[in-house]
Amino acid sequence: MESPSLPMTAKGWTTTSLHRVFAMKGGEDDLSYVNNSDSQALAITLSKPILISSLQSIKLFSDQTSPIRITDLGCATGSNTFDCVDTVVQTLRRRYTAVYGGGSPEFEAFFCDLPSNDFNLLFKLLTEKQRVHSPEKYFAGGVAGSFYDRLFPRGTIHVAVSLSALHWLSQIPERVMEKGSRTWNKGKTWIEGGKKEVVEAYAEQSEKDLDDFLTCRKEEMVKGGVLFVLMAGRPSGTSSQFGDQDTRAKHPFTVTMEQAWQDLIDEGLIDEETRDGFNIPAYMRSPEEVAAGFDRCGGFKLEKMEFMKVIEHSDEKQEEWKKDPVSYGRFRTNSVQAAIRPMVDAYLGPDLSHEFFKRYENRVSTNREFLHITCFYGVLVFSAIRI
Repeated sequence: MESPSLPMTAKGWTTTSLHRVFAMKGGEDDLSYVNNSDSQALAITLSKPILISSLQSIKLFSDQTSPIRITDLGCATGSNTFDCVDTVVQTLRRRYTAVYGGGSPEFEAFFCDLPSNDFNLLFKLLTEKQRVHSPEKYFAGGVAGSFYDRLFPRGTIHVAVSLSALHWLSQIPERVMEKGSRTWNKGKTWIEGGKKEVVEAYAEQSEKDLDDFLTCRKEEMVKGGVLFVLMAGRPSGTSSQFGDQDTRAKHPFTVTMEQAWQDLIDEGLIDEETRDGFNIPAYMRSPEEVAAGFDRCGGFKLEKMEFMKVIEHSDEKQEEWKKDPVSYGRFRTNSVQAAIRPMVDAYLGPDLSHEFFKRYENRVSTNREFLHITCFYGVLVFSAIRI
């Protein structure tokens, strides 16, 4: 077939412009984040006891005329962010009732994400939710910006949460796009299985980003406030982004991703240079890397940190998909598109992006080995008190 031309915007697609296009897929169609975030919801459910426990440590303020301010950093859209904020409000209201024997302050919730996030859908769903059933009423607002920058005035936030977001970097490390250098990520679109120098470049960007995130939160949060983060992570003691070989083989960003890019090259739809210019801006930190970030930043007491494994899907689903691998391919591809389709669209243009994900789906659907191995998503959960 004739190769669709790259969009003009792709020529200006640089390491520092991701914030303009990078967000979870908006809308409510089959590819949207709203309809493809079950694994994130499961991770939130598993980590909820840690969140509730951390809120038992928050400093209660006797002045109930001032509101308690909550923010979800990297909120995306849908029920995951609402469920988390509801948990925070409900837990703190119970604490205020137990301590003061009566009412509690009012609550403000700020939903924060990049300007490219679908805030219209977010507030449409929130309005519908509060109209039908919302025992945990609160005032809500949206804040468009990067959580690697300051978003709030000094000392105004009591609870800051970030769910399934902090593993996304602020930018692609510039060094991995320097042609001919030892850090050039030639032939790959992510770091798993990449050269040591490439992994180190990502690790350095991750360290800078974590420092920026914590420094901004240190300024914005009140003393005695709680920071709670759930993000993709890796276990201690491994340089790999994953903890086991099956996950490494089956993860959406590894083998299948590289095969789909190579299919476009083999069919003459793109050249190798186009493939080599695309890198996924994600890094799974280890517990040691997070702890070192808190040590560098200061201003927080790290209360708890735990690595968890979230299974890709249930055994029942896996048995269903063994009988219908095409449906499994569609499910996996939709999940990937919910996360990175806006970025691929911006880089390749919608036509080539469509062709790319068609080949991705075909690769998954025809690989029956995937239906006999289990993929676990590693998540790192931690809570800290602002001191």
